Amino acid sequence: MSMTPGPGRKSIGAKRNPESADAILDAAEAVLAEAGYSGFSIEAVARRARAGKPTIYRWWPSKAALLLDVYQRQKRVNVPDTGHLEDDLVGFLKNLFAHWRLTSSGNVFRSLIAEAQSDSQAAAALAGYAAGRRAHTGQLIVRAKARGEVAPDVDAEIVADLIASYAWRHLLTNRLDEDEARLRAAVHYLISGISSTRRRLAMAVCRGNSRKSAKRRSVRNCVKTKR
Repeated sequence: MSMTPGPGRKSIGAKRNPESADAILDAAEAVLAEAGYSGFSIEAVARRARAGKPTIYRWWPSKAALLLDVYQRQKRVNVPDTGHLEDDLVGFLKNLFAHWRLTSSGNVFRSLIAEAQSDSQAAAALAGYAAGRRAHTGQLIVRAKARGEVAPDVDAEIVADLIASYAWRHLLTNRLDEDEARLRAAVHYLISGISSTRRRLAMAVCRGNSRKSAKRRSVRNCVKTKR
């Protein structure tokens, strides 16, 4: 007895149908979980989602583009807003490293970066993703500018690139267990280079006072007190 296959999902051309797109992303997540990065393919996703490969390729031009959407969909990284740039950046890096370390996202993103070194489509997809993240992370710097912590002529997106470079190096070398003290030291060095003149003077005063103080109160807390 022959069986008629169930109907496929309808395509509406280049414009994404939200229901179909969600089904494809659900299928992609399932294939990735079952087969891993090396076993992931558009063909497997199409079968699971009951969607045509041409539809998937209209919406995602490459396997890497689809994987990056899956990665972003699964990403759960809180970006703190503490009112202090150092704490914001340290908290962000701690949360990002924990997400990469404790979920499969770290391995997926590491593999995407590796593939981008030899695949032009993967490189293009990664560049597009990085541009979006640059603007997103740059908002931490924009907020700090508004508070007077950062010099007004600092390019927020360049600083975001420096933060991403630090994070990606730790991902690629599997150093995601960095302790908070070292994260804070790295962030402190970065902030020292972009701080406003007023903040630099306050930090210099705090350092002088901390040398004289028996309690040796931290420079960061001193600056927060003087604001």
